Amino acid sequence: MRWLFSPALRPLTVLAGLASLVLNLTLLVPSLYMLQVYDRVFASGSLETLVMLTLVAALSLVLMYFMDTSRAAALAAAGRAFERRLGPRTIDLLIHDASRFGGARRASLARDAGLLRNFLTGNGIFALFDAPWLPVYLVVIYLFHPMMGLAATACALILFTLVYLNERLTKALTEETLRKSTEATRFIDAATRNAEVVTGMGMVPAVVARWQQINQGLVDANRRLGALTIPIGGFVRAFRASTQVVILGIGAWLVVEQHLSPGVMIAGTILLSRALQPVELLITGWKALIEARAAWRRLSEMPDPRAQPVRVELPAPLGRLEVERVVFGAVAQRPPIIRGVSFTLRPGETLGLIGPSASGKTTLARLLLGIWTPSTGSVRLDGADIAQWERSALGRQVGYLPQDIELFAGSVADNIARMQAPDSAAVVLAAQQAGAHELILRLPQGYETSLGEAGSAISGGQRQLIGLARALYGEPRLVVLDEPNASLDRDGEAALAAAVAGLKARGCTVVVIGHRPSTMQMVDTIGVLVEGVLKDYGPAEGILDKYSPRPTAVPKALGT
Repeated sequence: MRWLFSPALRPLTVLAGLASLVLNLTLLVPSLYMLQVYDRVFASGSLETLVMLTLVAALSLVLMYFMDTSRAAALAAAGRAFERRLGPRTIDLLIHDASRFGGARRASLARDAGLLRNFLTGNGIFALFDAPWLPVYLVVIYLFHPMMGLAATACALILFTLVYLNERLTKALTEETLRKSTEATRFIDAATRNAEVVTGMGMVPAVVARWQQINQGLVDANRRLGALTIPIGGFVRAFRASTQVVILGIGAWLVVEQHLSPGVMIAGTILLSRALQPVELLITGWKALIEARAAWRRLSEMPDPRAQPVRVELPAPLGRLEVERVVFGAVAQRPPIIRGVSFTLRPGETLGLIGPSASGKTTLARLLLGIWTPSTGSVRLDGADIAQWERSALGRQVGYLPQDIELFAGSVADNIARMQAPDSAAVVLAAQQAGAHELILRLPQGYETSLGEAGSAISGGQRQLIGLARALYGEPRLVVLDEPNASLDRDGEAALAAAVAGLKARGCTVVVIGHRPSTMQMVDTIGVLVEGVLKDYGPAEGILDKYSPRPTAVPKALGT
């Protein structure tokens, strides 16, 4: 378990190891106390001896308590240190990974982090710290009598052989079970995220049936794993019980032959039982140990998205956007999603992107914002490739309203401020620019109103306007709006048009993606995207006149 000695955990692990050493030495005391009572107190009948032995035993038990709690505290602190070190990095990577093309390939990392944290603060890890002190117990038993020591050593070797066999036999099945469990969990997460659709369209029986099909693979994997672990675990428990019989039998024979005293016989039996207990726990808890080890391996192999070279901080952009022969999304034999798109927008210009569904409009929006990286070509903001910008610095200069508005559980102000400490003046200004100020004031607690999970406490139109205010927060220089009026009524569309006009007036570059002709009335230029190719590009009036009058052309160019 090299991961326990990683730099972040090493001091706490060493402290827990030292506490385990003292703890296991104090655990010898009850057996030695019994030995002395049998061999000295009973033989001499001295109550003074009994009192002194009892006092020493009591002090050692107090020390044992402090060592036990110290070890637990050290491991709990290791769990917190792990959380501080890898927790933010894990969430950072998950967000970056989910935003990439194909996304969410490392969705199990959050589960891995929780699994390791729980392992560090659970009871299973104590066996790892207790098992190495088995030789100390064996040495003491050897001192009692070599024959008892040999028998105890043979029992320990058999148990360690079982540990090795358990590892070799169950490793692959344990990892398969973990994969099946992750797959089932992901499906349940997807079903709950789409609960309204699943319920509204009568998909519940089909979804449940699909989950049963996926879960059956998990059940089968658990059954095969249990077919190995249950017999091994049962044999280990039976064998450890038999070791007591063996040692007690050998000890009794030695007592009869007058090589040992009864006290030594009983003390040796208790010591061996205590020594082998952690080994048994290792075997019965081997699945958790393998899970923790695999989780650490996956977490240690993950890249750190924040570990990037220090970049020169670029000045705040004016908003000149240049798209140069951008190609994106070529996979195997499939054609690219975006194919050779080029255009230029000056600060204060507004572009509308239209086209059929699946023509690549949203993909192009993500490329403009630097969320995805072009396969070839470049997207430049004020002459600098957008990939050259440090992500958080770029984020302050751009605003994005996606098709699917996802708000966070928190207040309206928190969401508009992009989950940072809200700047009250900037929050109100963004809401006013988005036309959302009045509707926010009508909410129960105004800007402090809690939106609930994913903004469930408000309507779709309210979510869209608050999402627009979030995009405008901090007065960005480039704003991309994807279907910004999908959930808006007439008043909402008027507020949107006013917001775009305000952005244009202050020199912000705006890209609007939409299907409705009314959305395109607020832009200067329109680009028609068809199958990833910019088929047409020009003044808005000319493009709308070209495509809108012919009903048959509307589905083809504008989509439905």
